[in-house]
Amino acid sequence: MRTSRWVVVTYTIIILAGIIAALPNVLTAKQLAALPGWFPKQQVTLGLDLQGGSHLVLEVDAAALKTDRLRSLLDDVRGALRKERINASSARLAGDAIVVNIADEAQRAKALATLQSLAVPVSGLGLGAGKPDIEVTQTDNQIKVVLTEAGQRDKLDAALQQSLEIVRQRVDQVGVAEPTIQRVGSDRMLVQLPGLQDPTRLRELLGSTAKMTFHMVANVANGEPLPRGVSMLPDAKSGAQYPVEDRVALDGARLTDARAGFDQRTQEPLVSFRFDSVGARQFAEITAANVGKPFAIVLDGKVLSAPSIREPITGGSGQISGSFSVEETVTLSALLRAGALPAPLTVIEERTVGPDLGGDVIKMGIYTGIAGFVAVVLFMVALYGTWGMIANFALLLHLILTFGVLTLIGGTLTLPGIAGIILGIGFGVDANILINERIREESKKGLSAFAALDNGFKRAYSTIVDANVTSLIATGLLFMFGSGPVRGFAITMFLGTCLSMFTAVSVTRILMAAVVRRKRLKTITIEPLVRFFPEKTSISFMKARYLGIGMSIFLSLASIGLFFKPGLNYGIDFKGGIQVEIATSTPADLAQLRNTLGGLNIGEVALQQIGSDGNVLIRVQRQEGGETAQTAAVDTIKAAVQKLDPSVKFERTEVVGPKVSGELAQSGILAVVLAALAMLVYIWWRFEWNFAIGAIATLVLDTTKMVGFFALFGLDFNLTAIAALLTIIGYSVNDKVVVYDRMRENLRLYKKMPLREIIDMSINQVFARCIYTSVAILLSMLPMAIWGGSAVENFAIPMVFGVFIATTSSIFIAAPILLLLGDWWQHRQAGREPSTEVVATRA
Repeated sequence: MRTSRWVVVTYTIIILAGIIAALPNVLTAKQLAALPGWFPKQQVTLGLDLQGGSHLVLEVDAAALKTDRLRSLLDDVRGALRKERINASSARLAGDAIVVNIADEAQRAKALATLQSLAVPVSGLGLGAGKPDIEVTQTDNQIKVVLTEAGQRDKLDAALQQSLEIVRQRVDQVGVAEPTIQRVGSDRMLVQLPGLQDPTRLRELLGSTAKMTFHMVANVANGEPLPRGVSMLPDAKSGAQYPVEDRVALDGARLTDARAGFDQRTQEPLVSFRFDSVGARQFAEITAANVGKPFAIVLDGKVLSAPSIREPITGGSGQISGSFSVEETVTLSALLRAGALPAPLTVIEERTVGPDLGGDVIKMGIYTGIAGFVAVVLFMVALYGTWGMIANFALLLHLILTFGVLTLIGGTLTLPGIAGIILGIGFGVDANILINERIREESKKGLSAFAALDNGFKRAYSTIVDANVTSLIATGLLFMFGSGPVRGFAITMFLGTCLSMFTAVSVTRILMAAVVRRKRLKTITIEPLVRFFPEKTSISFMKARYLGIGMSIFLSLASIGLFFKPGLNYGIDFKGGIQVEIATSTPADLAQLRNTLGGLNIGEVALQQIGSDGNVLIRVQRQEGGETAQTAAVDTIKAAVQKLDPSVKFERTEVVGPKVSGELAQSGILAVVLAALAMLVYIWWRFEWNFAIGAIATLVLDTTKMVGFFALFGLDFNLTAIAALLTIIGYSVNDKVVVYDRMRENLRLYKKMPLREIIDMSINQVFARCIYTSVAILLSMLPMAIWGGSAVENFAIPMVFGVFIATTSSIFIAAPILLLLGDWWQHRQAGREPSTEVVATRA
């Protein structure tokens, strides 16, 4: 039990560093400013669900990008053929290829060589690096030009990189503080803007391609057929149609500046723009040649304005007006200054939280966290008296270091993250309980104080490691397949699990040894202040094995039935759709609200009152027409609600498109399946095949009951529910590992004892520990389940139920399955090698 001085110094430095890193999180801005310059001032970043803001996932329109590339390539093909005096009129688009028909063999050979020279090697270090971006082939009289996969990937990558920069510029133009803009995958980007309350404006700012062009308006009377090269384009405001020439007179890429302002005569909002030198010259030539004719300013296929040219404009500047609001001119000028996107961006996921709701959530998270921590502290004192205070100090240290590490790594704290910290406290208690129970057992064998400490920590250590590894498996899969707040939960759980190995094992070991050394204790007596259980139990658990397994199978079958009818209440994470939480100024009239929203032609609408009378959750089914239809429906819903109550507050808005919901559902199922398989492999490796099969069979039964619980009570089955499910899977295996570890130990000690007696004895030895750990986790989660509100009920409430299921299944299901497998293996081995019957089952 002696610890090197260098180890103590290292631990002390780690703890002090963690405390210093965590300290800024409890100080005000004024107090932070008063600290010396060397002192760290960084605080944990709050997630959007805590501080309010908007979260959008945008996807580059790969199909539109491909179409633009093919059109551009068609122009290049025709230009190259003209340059070589080859007839270019036969070049045309045919599906995803450009086809050129040339009858003359000499001309065809010349054209083939010319078009092959258009190919450019793909740059970069990716899989397609060095390969050509186009492929040119010949079949009979036909030459075909197609885009290669490597070329398409390269264009998509370049478009996403360019879009990221343009989006950053656009966000900077409107002055949003501390935005997060980052790439996600090969064709998506994540944009998080804290504090922004109007996602409609954000979608306009980010989703608009902002491709501005200037066209002449054709002289076509109403009802006349459109001549070739003329298209009807709608007005951006009124929807009126303009016959606009397809030929671009002047490209908006020549713009150098755009500013929002007001007309000096009418005081109407407008946008002033300026061209570069080339654009100014072209603009002057166009206006000089077309005095008296209308000139269309087109943005993304819609006419912003179509003024008549009164006189030549030679100064290289102009104005766009047309019944704009001030906000619209600010957004439009920001779009024009930042430039056009290379391809349209589609909003495929949107989540917005109002700052008021975020503030309430922080308060509730803090209150429920403190309540859970205090409950656990009191419970540990009741269990272990003075020694429980050492465990509580380790828990407090665990909490401080969690915040310290989160601050150092720049982690983001979300509401599920707070739940993860609270749950981490509960799991931290598990290690302390294991250690104290082991030390108590060793003391009762008559060992001296240091010997009891040494043996207690050694015997508990392997169990703690096995239990924590199973939790880390579930946590790692959550991080891999989760997104947003769920990842925040995974990070805090991962930190909590790792830090518990330091605080509950290493630090507690030094502190307990120091107490024994200072007080010169000969023996250690760990007695509870309140005795919850008899000191020793001798319950014949295996007598009820058939009843336990039968009851479990019955409940699981009933849960499967509930899965089919009434079924799970899938949240928008998995089925797509719209979810809007509103807070009305007066008690909400649900009937009136239902009638109003029902008349909007947006499909099935469900209303649910949450919290007070004025808080209502509006759910709308996924809209036909893809992601664009989803975002349009949100604007319709908000306008209708504001008409009923102009002072309504939109606390939370979530929009999940069909593509994202399908991916989330697939990744959620995959995470659960992989977690079960990974734990099966680990238990098989650490124990034996029959232990692994027993654990997985029990896990399947536990999981089906959890699914039945969600179906029975109609709780939202979303990403948060998947987090709860994976956490319960981790805890369930954790609990079984503790029971299995004692069985394995006893199998080695009592090789002649019947398997049934060993299992009963092992369960009795760990029975108190299983109950105590479960109670500690329940105490940590119960305040959040009761007062946490709708934001965490899909996590906290199932966790309470899941802990009860996991604890009972370890005793009444996993152990009987192990006995049945052991008996079967005994009979099988007895038929082959009767002399080694007993040893084979206890190896």
